[in-house]
Amino acid sequence: MDERPLTADIEDGLRSQDTARLTGAGLTTGALARRLGVSPTTLRSWDRRYGIGPAVRGEGRHRRWTPGDVAVLEALCRLTSAGVPPAEAALAPRRGTDGAVPEVVVPPGPPKGATRSRASGTLPLGDVRQECRGLARAAVRLDAPAVEQQLASAVDDHGLVVAWQEVMVPTLHAVGRKWASSGDRYVEVEHLLSWHVSSALRRYTRPLAVRGAAPALGPVLLACVPGEQHSLPLEALNAGLCERGLPTRMFGGAVPVEALTAAVARIGPAVVVLWAQTRSAASLPLAQHIAGAQWGVRGARGRPVVMLGGPGWLGRPGPGMLRPTTLMEALDVLAGVYAHGAPAGSS
Repeated sequence: MDERPLTADIEDGLRSQDTARLTGAGLTTGALARRLGVSPTTLRSWDRRYGIGPAVRGEGRHRRWTPGDVAVLEALCRLTSAGVPPAEAALAPRRGTDGAVPEVVVPPGPPKGATRSRASGTLPLGDVRQECRGLARAAVRLDAPAVEQQLASAVDDHGLVVAWQEVMVPTLHAVGRKWASSGDRYVEVEHLLSWHVSSALRRYTRPLAVRGAAPALGPVLLACVPGEQHSLPLEALNAGLCERGLPTRMFGGAVPVEALTAAVARIGPAVVVLWAQTRSAASLPLAQHIAGAQWGVRGARGRPVVMLGGPGWLGRPGPGMLRPTTLMEALDVLAGVYAHGAPAGSS
């Protein structure tokens, strides 16, 4: 959050309203809605329900929003981005009887295991953490600074794994469902949110510099199977491994078979993680091919353990292959591989 209190911004906007009335006719409701990333109906609803309306009305009672009005509404949007319900956030811009603006404390989000919010929202979120609602509101408004702030706060407050599983993933799924049910609408929301989630995860990705003798085990190689572009879950796993100080090589989406085979032979990974979001992309023959890959000199050849990740592998038998179901389980299994000094299941 910014060091400057939100209520200070609101108070400045309120104090400037009298001067702003004299500087011009102000913005129309439609122009202000585009600026804030909300609908004109939302602005009219806030005016009707909470009394947060324009200081100036033109002929015929048309709304004209002054710079002071805009400052008040921008602060209101920042509060809702932080997860504060609109009805509660709307209390901040109201003057008290003495002309002062009442203090509003933005909640930091519920602790682990806290009661979750079921309030209705723009996106079909369901029973989720309060932070999901703030993140969803910011994403729908295409408010990139607020999205970035919400993601950073979630990781700082709850840790990478909880932030991924209980804040990022539910919000991404809600955006995806909204996009799927609305044609091409919300595609820009999904793209913006995905990009910032990826950026947040990469802040925790620091490839380890190898000094001195080569490590006993090769790195974890992470790749999406051919035809699979959904790499965010792999990025979360990569970030978690880096956070634990484990070596990785991240190849991302849709790695061709030839390139994947060549990479395995070149770097000799301890584990190869193959991600498949969809059943059509999951190829058991590919997984078996990678599991049988070898490197090194004759008589001392090594081969990787294969970890299958993603819902595309459900129902696909993979004897001898690791099949974690959550990010935390995958991290624990991979940490165990390095703790024991030999790939799990290897000879």
